Amino acid sequence: MAANNNRLSPRQKMINLMYIVLTAMLALNVSSDVLDGFTQVHDGLNRSNTNVGQRNDDIYRRLEDFTAQNPDKGQAWLDKATDVRRVTEGLYTQIDSLKLAIVHKADGRDGDPDNIINRDDLEAAAVVMLAPGNNLGEGLRKAIDFYRSYITAMVPDSVKAAGIRAALSTDPIARKGTLSAQSWEEAKFDQQPVVAAITLLSKLQNDILYAEGEALSTLYSSVDAGDVRVNELNAYVMPQSRLVMRGGKYSANIVLAAVDTTARPQVYINGTPLDNDRGLYELNASSTGTFDYSGYLEVTHGDGTSTRHDFTSSYTVIEPMATVSATMMNVLYAGIDNPISISVPGVPMNSISATMTNGTLTRNGDRWIARPANVGKDATIAVTANIDGRSANVANMTFRVRKLPDPTPYIAFNDGKGNVDHYRGGKPFAKTLLLQSPGIEAAIDDGLLDTKFNVISFETIFFDSMGNAIPEVSDGASFSARQKQSFQRLSRGKRFYISRIKAVGPDGITRDLSPMEVIVN
Repeated sequence: MAANNNRLSPRQKMINLMYIVLTAMLALNVSSDVLDGFTQVHDGLNRSNTNVGQRNDDIYRRLEDFTAQNPDKGQAWLDKATDVRRVTEGLYTQIDSLKLAIVHKADGRDGDPDNIINRDDLEAAAVVMLAPGNNLGEGLRKAIDFYRSYITAMVPDSVKAAGIRAALSTDPIARKGTLSAQSWEEAKFDQQPVVAAITLLSKLQNDILYAEGEALSTLYSSVDAGDVRVNELNAYVMPQSRLVMRGGKYSANIVLAAVDTTARPQVYINGTPLDNDRGLYELNASSTGTFDYSGYLEVTHGDGTSTRHDFTSSYTVIEPMATVSATMMNVLYAGIDNPISISVPGVPMNSISATMTNGTLTRNGDRWIARPANVGKDATIAVTANIDGRSANVANMTFRVRKLPDPTPYIAFNDGKGNVDHYRGGKPFAKTLLLQSPGIEAAIDDGLLDTKFNVISFETIFFDSMGNAIPEVSDGASFSARQKQSFQRLSRGKRFYISRIKAVGPDGITRDLSPMEVIVN
């Protein structure tokens, strides 16, 4: 079955040329002659669309006839052709509805796209296609983008595929005199007369029918024309990735490869032929990142012709990694913010979410803050990642919730350089510094938790000359007047004790702290 190369007729080329010329004239002046010209082009496009549609119907019928005679060989191609017709009809109908909406906006509910009254209306097309909220112009552009990708995937011939991409291009357009390019929909429908917008949409329908015809012709000619004779069949499994995360999805194409061992295709990678005839591409991964490569295969057919088949692919190189954690240290402290680091290799941070039992877990940039509620009850952090478009649980980590360790009491003072220092007892302390201190404080300041506690009360124990203990009660966290009077009477080398220290931390638990021995210097 010979290949069917359908090209644009001279009449179709003339129609396209007239459309381009009239669009240029429109930028100068919307005259009656220009509007008449657009009407003529629109009428010609409608006739051309009818003719191209009939041609596509003929190709489809021939494929139906062939499939009726040889269903095993033709059914797969007919199914693809049926899907092409369905997708094309959907986009074609969508454009018809847009044409009708624009004409209704200009001429009222009885408006007819084939008999436009207010042809020079410059607002109707923009209101329908560009008005904020409806996004009809943007929706059309996205539908064309999808259709273009869908159809070109059906056309392996790179020249024909390039022609379809050019005909259905929706790239931004830079108008003369503008600083930046406009979106496709703005350039096509902003300040355009109704007749020009309708003609443009009819031209777009013509391009869609042209693309459909190329796809149908390719499918019809692919049934058996130019078959490659093979003498070896092999099954291959081509996974998208051999590394799959738990909860992710493993995807692989299992294909039957048919080759002629006497005439293997020549494979080119980035313009350079492979150095083997097995299609094996190997390289050393020397740096991390994602790398793209492209190439093509040249296949010689039984009729002496050859075809080129383009391909693109990519691979990702990551650093070797390992996660080391101490399972005995999985502890969270109640009442304070516990910083948590959560990451999933190969998944961006914005695709990761997490929740926690027995408390709250909040996000702060790329880090997390865990705040447990109840001491003695475990807290479990569940990590979820968006992998391949679906949410999957990737980890559950259980932490023991403990109360904060007891803080250390101290007397705060300023050293000779004016820096705040802490006296924790057990060594001489200047009497002048003692008299300047308002009271005692308590904190965990080990460089990890760094948590301040509130001292509620304490006692000082002094000894008289007979060795009798004289206790004095504090004024909350401050030294009481009686305690300060006792400090005044202390001589060098004397000592006293601060005991019965009670403090409460951010976890709300009141605790008794170890006593301090103060030696007066």
